[in-house]
Amino acid sequence: MSDTTPTPDARIDVSVVGDALLGTWKHERLESRRLASDPRLHTIHGQSMAEHRERALGQLGILVEEGAIQRAFPKRLGGGDNHGGNIAAFQELVLADPSLQIKSGVQWGLFGAAILHLGTQQHHERWLPDVMSLKLPGAFAMTEIGHGSDVASIGTTATYDPEAQEFEIHTPFAGAWKEFLGNAALHGQAAVVFAQLITQGVNHGVHAFFVPIRTPDGEMLPGVGSEDDGVKGGLNGIDNGRLHFTRVRIPRENLLNRYGDVAADGAYSSQIESPGRRFFTMIGTLVQGRVSLDGSAVRAMQAALAIAITYGTQRRQFPGASGRETVLLDYGQHQRRLIPRLAQTYAMAFADERLLTVFDEVFSGARDTDENREDLETLAAALKPLSTWAALDTLQEAREACGGAGFMAKNRFVGLRADLDIYATFEGDNNVLLQLVGKRLLTDYAAQFKAGDRAAIAKAAASQLGDRVSRFGLRQLGQSIADLGQMARSVESLRSPEAQRALLADRVETMVSEIALAMRDATKNVPKGNKRAKAIASEEAFNAQQHKLIEAARAHAELLQWEAFTEAIDRLQDGGSRQVLTWLRDLFGFGLIESNAAWYLVQGRISGQRAEAVTAYIDRLIGRLRPHALDLVEAFGLTPELLRAEIATGIEAERQAEAQAYVEEQRAAGTWPVHEKELRARAKAAARA
Repeated sequence: MSDTTPTPDARIDVSVVGDALLGTWKHERLESRRLASDPRLHTIHGQSMAEHRERALGQLGILVEEGAIQRAFPKRLGGGDNHGGNIAAFQELVLADPSLQIKSGVQWGLFGAAILHLGTQQHHERWLPDVMSLKLPGAFAMTEIGHGSDVASIGTTATYDPEAQEFEIHTPFAGAWKEFLGNAALHGQAAVVFAQLITQGVNHGVHAFFVPIRTPDGEMLPGVGSEDDGVKGGLNGIDNGRLHFTRVRIPRENLLNRYGDVAADGAYSSQIESPGRRFFTMIGTLVQGRVSLDGSAVRAMQAALAIAITYGTQRRQFPGASGRETVLLDYGQHQRRLIPRLAQTYAMAFADERLLTVFDEVFSGARDTDENREDLETLAAALKPLSTWAALDTLQEAREACGGAGFMAKNRFVGLRADLDIYATFEGDNNVLLQLVGKRLLTDYAAQFKAGDRAAIAKAAASQLGDRVSRFGLRQLGQSIADLGQMARSVESLRSPEAQRALLADRVETMVSEIALAMRDATKNVPKGNKRAKAIASEEAFNAQQHKLIEAARAHAELLQWEAFTEAIDRLQDGGSRQVLTWLRDLFGFGLIESNAAWYLVQGRISGQRAEAVTAYIDRLIGRLRPHALDLVEAFGLTPELLRAEIATGIEAERQAEAQAYVEEQRAAGTWPVHEKELRARAKAAARA
């Protein structure tokens, strides 16, 4: 839908847009919001770390009592086999207390999910009932001091002893100690430990093992050591710590053997022959952490904007022409700070719904294909970085937009900002995840050509480059002449969804083709047959292109968000809602073009006149959306019990009304003092008379 015929009086139907944002799993989200409104689950500002940790553990018990954690587990064990609904509900818990949310994620989304997805039925029946009831609190022991995102290179070993039919779990050096593990410092009684599986002198790569670590009374078991990570920048309700193992023996049956098994005699077997594919299949089953964080970050953005925009429509500062002070959101710069982030939040919310749909298709079995799993992993790796970075940016900007009031803990910004800081590196460092996306883009690009036909890749990339170089100046000149003196004409050709998508997609495709060509050129002079030299040249070429590859991946993720937003608009039936959300989508799309204007100018995609017109049109869109700002945040459906921010309760409007009533009363009574400036003005007027 184009806004070539805008309807200035269009209004959104808050309930219609709210339903669109709640998505497929509306029921589960609303049920989780009901729980998140319970004061028993709320953050207590200023609580000590020790008290917060015990409170968070107790809150997990409340979730169990309320039947809030069973959704993803098998029906035969009392669960719901509802994978999408489980993640949707989990995302809402960030509004209660992020420590509670992440601690529940450790228990059921990591520890329990690892047993579910990497184990077999015997493991499920043996351990999952106690995991679900919280009788068996556990840790997820993957990350090591020396290896974070590079899981394949972890140092912990699991060496099989055929005589005892046991695995020996061992951390041979300090860098192999498991680090940053929730439930490791205090509450965990067992851990799913990731280690290099060694049997018959062969390392078969990383596998997962169920390892008891504490007695129910909290005593460490022989050979298991624990250290408390102590105070963190946020999430201090979680008892993060380190675990290390000194030749700890576990039964052979404690290997979570869905994808790889060891027989009693030590023989290794797997249905997946390739070690690399086996590793990525196992790790891929744990993608739900990234899916969870993506939506949780969006929910935090929604809360921040609901608070800041509500406050911005009530707080007044500096007298205007009317004589009364102006509300903050009527200032152009204040609108520029918040309304584009509102557009970004909508785009990310609809993109998260798309991600959650693919996740549910895979884990429910509806579309559990290798291709769909790969798409899920790529989509999660693309969206999680952008939403978690955007959440931190939005929380900070919203905090500053509320001045000193935003710095008060009771208004939520600073607490959420501290707790969500770890999201940028949690479940995969954001830059590493985008690098994975970039590699997939390169793979897909190469797949367009015949296997091994590197010359075809180079020819295609060179053709694109040549086309841009030959028409660079002429294209910009033509645009400038056509647009001369007409700002509206400058932006008209970019306003349609087709034009926006073409510009966003072209940036991705061009960047990927340039990287492919650069990497090809870097290795073309290596002598044939010299594999080592070729490997070194390839590694150096990749490192030289790493920054560009990550930028291309980011551009790809932004395109996915824009597409998800557009698809959501197409599904709306209400005309006013479609109109306003189209303006909001256009603001998101034009914002991406504006933020990358240098690239579009250098590549000859737009002229300077059109780049200037993009910024001017953004300002028009922001002004057009200003009257709808409160409706747009109301559609988030975040009640006062969920926001729990004093400045979003209407208290500021009451203060302003009280102040205005006082002034008017004093003026009516003739007791309002005359300002010195007014006396001087009167004196000058009298002198002139």
